[in-house]
Amino acid sequence: MAKVKYYYDPENLAFTKIKTKKGRKIGVIVLFLVAAALFGFLCFVVLLNTPFFETPKDRLQAREIEYMKLQYEVLNRKSALMEEALSSVEDRDNNVYRTYFNSVPITDEQRKAGFGGVNRYKGLDNYDNSELVKNTTRRLDVLSKELVIQSKSLDEIAKLAKDKAKLLTAIPAIQPVKNEDLRHMASGFGYRSDPFTKIRKFHAGMDFSARTGTPIYATGDGVVTVADANSSGYGNHIVIRHGYGYETLYGHMSKYKARAGQKVKRGDIIGYVGSTGRSEAPHLHYEVHKNGTVVNPLNFYYGNISAKEYILISKLANQENQSLD
Repeated sequence: MAKVKYYYDPENLAFTKIKTKKGRKIGVIVLFLVAAALFGFLCFVVLLNTPFFETPKDRLQAREIEYMKLQYEVLNRKSALMEEALSSVEDRDNNVYRTYFNSVPITDEQRKAGFGGVNRYKGLDNYDNSELVKNTTRRLDVLSKELVIQSKSLDEIAKLAKDKAKLLTAIPAIQPVKNEDLRHMASGFGYRSDPFTKIRKFHAGMDFSARTGTPIYATGDGVVTVADANSSGYGNHIVIRHGYGYETLYGHMSKYKARAGQKVKRGDIIGYVGSTGRSEAPHLHYEVHKNGTVVNPLNFYYGNISAKEYILISKLANQENQSLD
């Protein structure tokens, strides 16, 4: 039973019954319902954002994330197998193919260049699995670049293989003076005593001591680019460009038998031993250059001497004696 409320009327000196308007009752009821609805909505929002309450959509997204992680793990395992296989190809490329064709190996820095410093994966930051995605993406990018470099390298090796016959004839592979014509191996490649100043300095070639007029042979096929006495110290000398980065120099000749622009074959006589220029006695000063850098000629005498002769020449050439120029 609803309570009856009264109020005191001082004019009539009596208590009068309070009559509640019907519209006010309805307003109170509506206000209550609205407040209850807002409270319920707030509770629903709070429940949605707690880990204790999962909607079907949340469960679907969670499964998709786990599946994505699994796919990335599978991708990383496949990448590891590809990296292992590529590493084996790179090793053969550097240590077998390029060695065989006398080509400069590709360094690890060249193969992996361009992936340090700047953060190229900044757009993948601030996600729940950012590190997993970034590491996998970086790994695939490095692998892709290495594959491109290796593909180009194999194209180069294929071209070298086609030119193998030319390459093998171009390599300076014989001694420029025959063993039977040698008096002795005067001086080898490396630091030697200068015959004029007696100061120890670098000797960029090998000296073959022989009688004046002893024939000098081209050590590989090529084109004579220099045949004059214009270079200080070498006297009458010849330079042959063999191609594939190889050049040879023959100094202190008594006279030439080749001219600039002439094509020569390995074994052709190009001049004769002498003592022109800065020379202490009749001999041939011989140099080998590869890609602009002087290298030890001793590494190339495999075309016309035996293993026993090579060992003997190697011992003589490696003695730190006095050069003849």
